[in-house]
Amino acid sequence: MASMEENFPRGGIQKKPTEGKTPNTKLERDNLFDVHHEEKSQKRKRKQKDQGKQKKFKADNIAAAKESFVTIEPLMIEALCEGMLLLGCIKEVTDYELVVSLPNGVSGFVPVTQISDAYSKLLSNQVAQGELVEDLNSLVDLYSPGTLVRCIVTTVEKSADGRRSIKLSIDPKKVNKGLNASALASGMLLSGFVSSVEDHGYLIDIGVSGTNAFLPRQKAQNYIKTVKRGSDLKIGQNLNCVIVEIKNEGRVVLLSIDRSEVASSLATERQNWSLSNLLPGLVVKARVQKVAPLGIKLSFLSFFTGIVDFMHMDPEKSTSYSPDQVVKACIISINPTSKVVRLTLRQAFLHPGGSPKQVSNDRIGAVVEESTVKAFYKQFGAVFELDDGTLAFARLKHLSKNRKSFKPGAFKAGCKHKCRIIDYSLMDEMCIVSLKYQIIEARFLQYQDVHTGDVVQGKVFALKPIGMQVKVTDAIKGLVPSLHLADVILKQPEKKYNIGDQVRCRVLECSPAGKKLILTLKKNLVQSKLPVLSSYEDAKPGLITHGFVVCAREFGCIVKFYNDVKGLVPKNELSSEPISCPDKVFHEGQVVKVMVLKCEPQQERLLLSFRLSSKPALDDKKECTPKKKQEVKYQIGEMVDVKVLKKKDNGLEVSVLEDEGNAIASIPTVHLSDFVATCKLLWHCLQEGDVLPRVMCLSDNGERIILSRKSAVISAVQEEQVVRSFSEIQPGMLLTGYVRNVMPFGVFVEFPFGVTGLAPKVSMSDKFVTDTKDHFVVGQTVIAKVMSIDEEKQRVLLNLKVSECSSGDSAAESFALLNQYFKEMKEIRNLLRRRGESSMTRGLCELVPGKELQLVVQDVKEDGSALFSGSCVTGLTVTATRYHLGDKKIIPGEKTKALVLHVDALASKVYVSLREDLLKRRAKQRLTENSQHCAIVQHIAEEFAIVSLETGQLAAIPIASHFNDTFRFDSEKLKVGQTISATLKVVKENDHGLLLAVQSSAKKNVFVRVRNESETALEEVLAAVKHSLSLGDLVTGTVKSVKPTHVTVAIDDKLTGSIHASRILDEVPIGSFPTFTLKAGQKVTARVVGGRDVNTHRYLPITHPHFTQSIPELSIRSSEIEGEVAAVLSRKEDSATKKLGLYSVGQTITCFVKKYNILKNWLEVEVAPGIRGRVPHLLLSLNTKVLKHPEKSFKNGQAISATVTGTDVTETNLCLSLTGIHSLEQGTITVGMVTKVTPHIGLTIALPGGKTGKVSIFHLSDTYTEDPLGDIKAGKIVRCYILSNENGKIQLSLRQSRLNPKSKSKVEDVEITCIKDVKKGQLVRGYVKSITSSGVFFGLSPSLLGRILFQHVSPYFVQKHSVYEKYLPEGKLLTAKVLGVNGKEKHIELSLLPEDTGMPSILPESLGLPRYDAEEEKREADVREKREQLKVKTKRRIRNSESEQEAKPKKRKICPTDENDSGIEVYYREEEDDDQEEEADKKKTKIRKPGEAPRLQVSVGFTWDEDMNAMDIPILNQKEESSESEEEEDPHSKLKKQTKKEKELEKQKKEKELCKLEAALMDPSRQPQSADDFDRLVLSSPNSSILWLQYMAFHLQATEIEKARAVAERALKTISFREEQEKLNVWVALLNLENMYGTEETLMKVFERAVQYNEPLKVFQHLCDIYANSEKYKQAEELYHTMLKRFRQEKSVWLKYASFLLKQGQTEATHRLLERALKALPTKEHVDVISRFAQLEFHFGDPEHAKALFESTLSSYPKRTDIWSIYIDIMIKHGSQKEVRDIFERVVHLSLAPKKMKFLFKRYLDYEKKFGTTESVLAVKRAALEYVETKSSLADI
Repeated sequence: MASMEENFPRGGIQKKPTEGKTPNTKLERDNLFDVHHEEKSQKRKRKQKDQGKQKKFKADNIAAAKESFVTIEPLMIEALCEGMLLLGCIKEVTDYELVVSLPNGVSGFVPVTQISDAYSKLLSNQVAQGELVEDLNSLVDLYSPGTLVRCIVTTVEKSADGRRSIKLSIDPKKVNKGLNASALASGMLLSGFVSSVEDHGYLIDIGVSGTNAFLPRQKAQNYIKTVKRGSDLKIGQNLNCVIVEIKNEGRVVLLSIDRSEVASSLATERQNWSLSNLLPGLVVKARVQKVAPLGIKLSFLSFFTGIVDFMHMDPEKSTSYSPDQVVKACIISINPTSKVVRLTLRQAFLHPGGSPKQVSNDRIGAVVEESTVKAFYKQFGAVFELDDGTLAFARLKHLSKNRKSFKPGAFKAGCKHKCRIIDYSLMDEMCIVSLKYQIIEARFLQYQDVHTGDVVQGKVFALKPIGMQVKVTDAIKGLVPSLHLADVILKQPEKKYNIGDQVRCRVLECSPAGKKLILTLKKNLVQSKLPVLSSYEDAKPGLITHGFVVCAREFGCIVKFYNDVKGLVPKNELSSEPISCPDKVFHEGQVVKVMVLKCEPQQERLLLSFRLSSKPALDDKKECTPKKKQEVKYQIGEMVDVKVLKKKDNGLEVSVLEDEGNAIASIPTVHLSDFVATCKLLWHCLQEGDVLPRVMCLSDNGERIILSRKSAVISAVQEEQVVRSFSEIQPGMLLTGYVRNVMPFGVFVEFPFGVTGLAPKVSMSDKFVTDTKDHFVVGQTVIAKVMSIDEEKQRVLLNLKVSECSSGDSAAESFALLNQYFKEMKEIRNLLRRRGESSMTRGLCELVPGKELQLVVQDVKEDGSALFSGSCVTGLTVTATRYHLGDKKIIPGEKTKALVLHVDALASKVYVSLREDLLKRRAKQRLTENSQHCAIVQHIAEEFAIVSLETGQLAAIPIASHFNDTFRFDSEKLKVGQTISATLKVVKENDHGLLLAVQSSAKKNVFVRVRNESETALEEVLAAVKHSLSLGDLVTGTVKSVKPTHVTVAIDDKLTGSIHASRILDEVPIGSFPTFTLKAGQKVTARVVGGRDVNTHRYLPITHPHFTQSIPELSIRSSEIEGEVAAVLSRKEDSATKKLGLYSVGQTITCFVKKYNILKNWLEVEVAPGIRGRVPHLLLSLNTKVLKHPEKSFKNGQAISATVTGTDVTETNLCLSLTGIHSLEQGTITVGMVTKVTPHIGLTIALPGGKTGKVSIFHLSDTYTEDPLGDIKAGKIVRCYILSNENGKIQLSLRQSRLNPKSKSKVEDVEITCIKDVKKGQLVRGYVKSITSSGVFFGLSPSLLGRILFQHVSPYFVQKHSVYEKYLPEGKLLTAKVLGVNGKEKHIELSLLPEDTGMPSILPESLGLPRYDAEEEKREADVREKREQLKVKTKRRIRNSESEQEAKPKKRKICPTDENDSGIEVYYREEEDDDQEEEADKKKTKIRKPGEAPRLQVSVGFTWDEDMNAMDIPILNQKEESSESEEEEDPHSKLKKQTKKEKELEKQKKEKELCKLEAALMDPSRQPQSADDFDRLVLSSPNSSILWLQYMAFHLQATEIEKARAVAERALKTISFREEQEKLNVWVALLNLENMYGTEETLMKVFERAVQYNEPLKVFQHLCDIYANSEKYKQAEELYHTMLKRFRQEKSVWLKYASFLLKQGQTEATHRLLERALKALPTKEHVDVISRFAQLEFHFGDPEHAKALFESTLSSYPKRTDIWSIYIDIMIKHGSQKEVRDIFERVVHLSLAPKKMKFLFKRYLDYEKKFGTTESVLAVKRAALEYVETKSSLADI
């Protein structure tokens, strides 16, 4: 009670002051309730007092009340939850993450993908492109330790051992998610990230949607200079930004990052902060509410409460805080769940933009002998003062070994303890210490404590395929690679090691920065007492140490030591005895003892020896002796004739003939030829004593001479296309050399005169390189392009990509290779002929491709191939594959004739063919050079393929197009039986019996390197040299090289400048080549007009600080050289800063051709040094010949005039046109490219400006043809006439009468635009559209259809429609005669009868079908028979006359010819009744498809029951009619009295007829004939919508619209409310009815009612379909717009509208719709929506755009196998086999889960089994096997 009495007066007194202080006093009062029973009483009082407060403060008070009960204690890791906002300090920066220090000693990490959207986008681009993106900086470049960042907890993961991993994000969209545009206020301090660098500043991402934040450049200069991280801010860089100004209601915000403005920023009440958007890092003024042992409680910003724990109080003032004291504090965390706000009072955090104190790295791990306890906190730990006066904190678990041994009394203030610093918390500015004995005495605490060569104890905790993971301490883990598990390689390490085993290892390599520790368990290394070699500086000559072999090759062994130090043991140092094959003596992983011979630390070169004898001087003398003795020297490049002395495994030992055999030299096998296969063959064929003429000296080191017979290398040396020393090498050079070594990381290439370079893996091929050995072999001839040179280390980087190294004329290059190959083969053949030792050799020389042989079948193998023998092929293996046996079934012993395809002299094998098409003798035709032929691949050899031409002759085509073209995917390889296009180059058969040809370029893969946007026209990589040049200086230089768009000028020995093509002439004539007016070596005087950045190659402005380190940009224009310097300066200032935006649309400019990009189909041009442009393919010319071969029409460097049409999407290029600006108006003529050919419909054509148009088959030509689309293929360029352009739907015509109206060419088939153009009796031509039960529908024009009744199709009677479908397929061209035209209903009746058209009958007479007239005669005979049976005693004459008279009216009645007749006459035979009943049943089932509303198409007649009406009733009527007429006509029968028997017969007859009538009424298959019939049916089945619809149709057939409406209304009332679908069917029918016969008003009324009574979405969709089917496109579009507003979250609506637009040809509108859909629909639906849109594009739109959609989706979501599967399915249907295989190749190289990879491999295999060959199936199986073997290597360390 005493406490309650104390509380009352305090509360009462405090309530009196003004209301403004109320929140503070309330909070203060609440803080007193520390006891549970007090809390209860105070709640009651507070409730009474709060009733008078305004309601608007209620929520705030509740929140404040909740906060007031929060316990003051440090932040524990257990309290962290998702969504919690924290202020952190970067502790470590790696390539893939930031390690962030959080308050109270907690740490978290930020993955590289959680920086910002702009940075993530750059990362995605780099991954997609596979090469470095220019603007992407690493995290190390962007962030440094000590930087404060705002972050949000994204996940808290708990490991098996109970440790928590905190994953953070600093993405502003997540951190600032509580902010919106309206909440922004001036003076707010926000964290932002640079999203793009602009001319006048930077776009900053502050994470507020709908707000664009801009940082002016002047507001950033101070910060950039202070930070010293470069001359500019970088994308992804984190900034503290102060809002300076807000415009347009928060849509535009101006920021400042000025250090002084940021540091002085303070969060105030005016900025309207709320608990939902409060941010960490804000500095506030706060008032102390309560001081507690564990911290302080504060109030700030009027109504917020926060806590400061003991670790975040200012150490200097920790004891001097008192209630109501005003302090400055910084928010460090906000918990969204508990609403707890934590602050810090430490000085380092009170000025935003600052950074906390850091401690030196050597302090971590230090042992402090005496640390004094400053304070002890029972549940948390103790604070110590260390020997240097700094504070440290020890958690409770680190104060003793375990809980039992913990003694709280030992931690009173002033007690001293020994401790060890184990970490430093940046956010607390405190060291973290431990008093545990095992930690203080531990040898290793962190990775920095581990040194290379240390022997450590560890515990095995995981066995992985790549090695064994060992735990040295809890914090230090290492990896023992598989190679180092034992002295020998272990195949099953799990048998030797178990998890938990203690192992003794030695440290091979330790990288503390990357926390990487590599260990070895090799006993010889662990126990070695020899010195540890861990750096190249330690490798002193004579040092003996242990190492391990990592590679053993023919040149020697590579030995590795500690810290990745490695050296080479040459072959001669492997042993005192010569070792021919080191790889057989030494194995990988073998521990060896070596001696250092020589070391070059700067070049990291180390020469070693296994010969440990200390006699290096003597060896040197021995090596020198031969040099002195051998006086004869051969210069490199000198040609000599040699004689073979000896054949060795690796080459030939020869003597030089000119030196009379004294000079001994060697020719390595790989140097015998440019072709690998020929090298082996020549070595095999040569014998001792053979002479080889014209061999070139490749090297002569005084000891031995190496020669080469490579013709490409010889010609390069003779033509001086070589470099003699390193100093001569220039970037951009093309050099011929040979592969010296193939390594996993690249290929080493050696050139004559000993220069060597490296082609890295990425520069080896235009294709993806998985294994370097698949692409090149040692000794292979290659042509390399110099990429860059490192003069200091004397290293050369090369490029071997065909796209970079070829001349561009692949046909010429490949033919040159083929020609050279056969030239060398001829020499080998002559060599064998001269020798002629054995019959086999002579036989080999005589056999040539194309020769016929008489052979005997020796054996037929299981795979279908066969072996042969014969007198002419003695000793040779003669074989024919299964394909080449053709269809012949041969048996052993059988004699046969065969044709030689190829002779493999090396394997003594002859390949033959027994195919008839090859053996058949044909008259040789005269062939011409460069003529194109269709050829079939018959055999594939190593260097070439044998093909057969249509003339029957054999030709050879090269497989490779270039020396470097050595690898192709399985899908690209030629296959036997494949048809290709070949261009003949040699029309006379060579000695090998073959013509020479090349594969036509259209069929070959053309690899073209696509440059990055950032690259300039400089194709040479010029070295940057610091210079003193400034703008306007005149310089004199020498032209170094002339390129199409620029000229390189050497200003002095080191400095090189560039002259752009636009800087050569003042007036550039169109069509000229300005750069070619200069010649190499010419002296020029030029003025400096700019500079190019050495790294980015961007054009630099005059004032740029790095201008002096740039490549000078020069000008030799006379106006600029002769003008004054000041004028040039001012003018160049403008031009240098000129942007693409200054070019206006429609402006004509002069530009220079850079190249034609074959892959992208555009012409790349350069306008000025910094400005590039593109001309799309269709805007190059109006001449179709130019468009077919644009690369031939535009030469590189040519000046052309172009019109600006805009800028591209990236705004880095101008969009240009060479044909002016196009307007696609009606009546204009333009050019286009066929993108899609739709059978029987027409073409889809791409038009200039990205539009597409449609061409109907009726507008392809003035004369219709049988196969109008046969000659047209996708990609064809055509001229088009625009017929109409409405609603984005463009209709085109290719008719010559439209394109050339003046030509007056004959128009055989005139255009029919409307029904008025069709006249009765006119003969018209058209195409069959479809066959229905109503007749044949016949297309006359795109919009007009005619109908041909079946009786007008052919004079023959046809019972089954399948006969018509066979002879009248869709798209068949026919001539028809117009019988009638109904203008109102737009009905045209046609005839195909021969008597009408004058053409032969559609159905041939050979079918034996009955004619219509013959059928009538037969029917009359049947009637006569019936009469004879019924009549009694009547004369034959009378019967005949009666039957003849009666036949005519019956014929008229039975064969109605009204419009609605189906065209099938009804005859009274049972089988016909059955047929018609079957048709009726089919129609019923067709009508009753669920969810499908029947369309009431009255224009073609309601034929649901018309055929069935004629089944039963006419039969009865006919009999009645005939009997009545008989009675009337026979007077005797009337007068004669009926006998009893006759009466009985008549009675029976009537009963039978009555029974028949009853049976007919009871028959369920009988169709209703009247309204009564329908009423009966709907009474029996009231819920059947199909009956009600038939009832409506019955009335509509009689044009009784109102009755049909009434039936619909009845149906809606009658059908049960549970039958929703049945009711919906009636509503849809009613909508159909109103659409056809009603007005827009009546339709809308029905529609509104339907929406009320049904699911609205379904009704909307049905009405859209009705509008579309009735071609009311405008109304349909309006309705779709309404649907998009009303059902914007429904995916189906967007897809249905997209389908509608695509069917109308509105592709651009569809693309815009997709963007809208993605904004409207939830993110989880995006992938599916994009996929469905792409599928629709494939079916109705642009397949290329569909592919692009799939590609972009899959680049973002590569692991979505469902999307991959859909893409593959569609490409199988619509794409080529090559495209499908390319996709499969990509898919199977993805890194996915094994289950998904299994599914993808299975799909690939199924595809190849269906469409591929045996080889391709095996290739897939091999790939799958490789994946299974290597998938384990993907596991993490």
